[in-house]
Amino acid sequence: MGTASFDFSGEVVLVTGGSRGLGLEIAQAFGQAGATVVITARREQWLNEAEQSLREQGITVHARLCDVADPASVKQLVQHVIATCARVDVLVNNAGLTWGAPAEEMPFERWRQVIEANITGTFLVSQEAGRHMLECGKGAIVNIASIAGLGGGQHNTVGYNASKAAIINFTRALAIEWATRGIRVNAIAPAMFRTRMTEAILQRAEALVANAMPMKRIGQPGELAPAVLFLASDSASYITGQVLAVDGGKSAE
Repeated sequence: MGTASFDFSGEVVLVTGGSRGLGLEIAQAFGQAGATVVITARREQWLNEAEQSLREQGITVHARLCDVADPASVKQLVQHVIATCARVDVLVNNAGLTWGAPAEEMPFERWRQVIEANITGTFLVSQEAGRHMLECGKGAIVNIASIAGLGGGQHNTVGYNASKAAIINFTRALAIEWATRGIRVNAIAPAMFRTRMTEAILQRAEALVANAMPMKRIGQPGELAPAVLFLASDSASYITGQVLAVDGGKSAE
């Protein structure tokens, strides 16, 4: 995965939505770089499978059920991490939802679910983990946004697009607020990678999606996690409030 140059030995990394897809890849990369990894998800089946997979790779991992849109669930999560691991050095806000429908047909309940999971969830976990980081005077937060938050070109996902744009400005606002208090806050804006969330789109139109990218392909396994590790590492000690697009050049158009 190209993570050998990063050393997170002795650090505790919390990855929300870490049971599958990019979240699991990110958790794996931090674990391979020496971190103790805590992964969360809403569904026990996938969480257990992910925990077992990481453990089989020799990674120190803890798994915890959590609904990031529920304040009580988030509070219990962070309290559990502190009780189990003593601290949180890095938070990766990866948990999120999407829903596809034309804007005029978007069910309100689906809009609400996407907004609550993506925006409210990122806020709640950042707030709860951030309180601990503020006490320690040190921490790094990396939010997983999307290039869908940089422009409106992704069709039929108006709630998702709006939520990812909100996460980008949330990142900037929080970075400024905590800049003198030892916490750096940055975001990654990926383009299309193969995950459960993108599976249906890629089954229908992978060639079309790939051709829309300047590099003429979608993101590959191992191409996102190193950027997350960099922003969380001491190598990025003077970087905060930034959004790094990992998108094959799409946002440069």
